[in-house]
Amino acid sequence: MADTGLFILRLVVGLLMAGHGAQKLFGMFGGHGLKGTSGWLGSVGLRPSGLWALLAGLSEFGGGVLVALGLLTPLGAVGVAASMLMAISIAHRGKLWVTEGGMEYNLVLIAVAAALVFTGPGRFSLDAALGVSVPLSLTTAAAMLALLTVLLALGTRIQAPAQTSSD
Repeated sequence: MADTGLFILRLVVGLLMAGHGAQKLFGMFGGHGLKGTSGWLGSVGLRPSGLWALLAGLSEFGGGVLVALGLLTPLGAVGVAASMLMAISIAHRGKLWVTEGGMEYNLVLIAVAAALVFTGPGRFSLDAALGVSVPLSLTTAAAMLALLTVLLALGTRIQAPAQTSSD
């Protein structure tokens, strides 16, 4: 039963995350593609916005596909968690509930990603079928690299100039 639960969890979260990435990368499902994503990231101060748009889309799309397939699952989960950490940092910080534009949903996805790292993908996964086991040292290195990338992105962020009154 646990394997079936993990399969459902991976499939739903992974495919939705891949779809979210496809919005950013390809403009699918009502998304704005790389150009629109880059424009928005530039508007919130991230530079170079095109690079960060590509990395955001790849971490969501690639991470989601890997999670859904249960292939290299810990690495896919790291991609999902990193993209959600970035989303919290630039768009949802300081608010909890999604009805207020908060981080509630992003935190749920980070928790799912972390749970998959610790539990594994389950029997109904390509990792299990192919006998793949990502070493903890590689998962840790990927998580550290993802965290450093988020910090680098935030470090390149410029603040919008303060608006002055014309009076």
